[in-house]
Amino acid sequence: MTVPTNSVTDGVALRQWAERLRELRDQTMAAVGQVVVGMDAVTHQLLIALLAGGHVLLEGVPGVAKTTLSKSFASILGIEFHRLQFTPDLLPADVTGTFIFDRKTNDFVLRKGPVFCNVLLADEVNRAPAKTQSALLEAMQEVQTTIEGQTLLLPVPFMVLATQNPVEQEGVYRLPEAQLDRFLLRVEMGYPGHEREVEMLHRHSRPTPQLDAIFNAGEILELQKLLADVHGSDSVMNYIVDLAEASREHPDLALGASPRASLCLLRCARARALLDGRHYFTHEDVQAMTQPVLGHRLLVRPEAEVEGKQVPDIVRELLDQVPVLAEAKTAPR
Repeated sequence: MTVPTNSVTDGVALRQWAERLRELRDQTMAAVGQVVVGMDAVTHQLLIALLAGGHVLLEGVPGVAKTTLSKSFASILGIEFHRLQFTPDLLPADVTGTFIFDRKTNDFVLRKGPVFCNVLLADEVNRAPAKTQSALLEAMQEVQTTIEGQTLLLPVPFMVLATQNPVEQEGVYRLPEAQLDRFLLRVEMGYPGHEREVEMLHRHSRPTPQLDAIFNAGEILELQKLLADVHGSDSVMNYIVDLAEASREHPDLALGASPRASLCLLRCARARALLDGRHYFTHEDVQAMTQPVLGHRLLVRPEAEVEGKQVPDIVRELLDQVPVLAEAKTAPR
């Protein structure tokens, strides 16, 4: 698959590649479904993050296939993949790498850490202390890392898939807000349901199939360039800002959505539209992505928590309260 160089300026080509992306979305979901049952919605959001050039925080109780899903998704991307198990004794150098003395050359040489890859699976990221977690910040934001004062670029595309178990809070370190904000999406993985779990038992009674790559690094980079040309009306842009401003003024929130959150919501809405085969995005794309984009960026006031208020409830309130202009519902011709 080769994305034409004129696709960014040619509207017809953009429509054609939007349709092609919808086919790729279905192929990816079908492939991941051979290994992980009942996670089509999660796989869809991983594809949105990939197209938008962002990182994903996967949350769920132990045993719901967070790691298996991440490894299966990375296999389909056809790019370099590393997995790093975070533990309480993990050091920043274990993430970024370090310079070691080579007695053969009588000089220091760089031993690269696992962050030098295209897809990094940071498994149980909240088990490492804050100093080690912060080693990911520069990589996630700037696609580079600094070792012994030397700044090194990371391979592109670069994507972090981090998992954490929200129910195991003893002996773990809560992710700081600055690091949470670097994740484009926070995706919750629940139980698959009775019928799908039975299907899982049957499927895993046989050897796990090997997944073939559907993408490669060059194709992913070219597809990411299509994002900027996905059209949205001014009314939809205003709707995104209205949602962000409403969160900042909500009485139950101590911290609302930042301008970065608005940009993330825009990128995700565009990516969702492309994956649905459309060259334009609407308020429905914005609404569909509001929960995963804002859910980890909002901070509930302590008094509201005492009353039982949670972030998902407040996000739903925002979607109900912020009006959608009529023209935002009309797709461009």
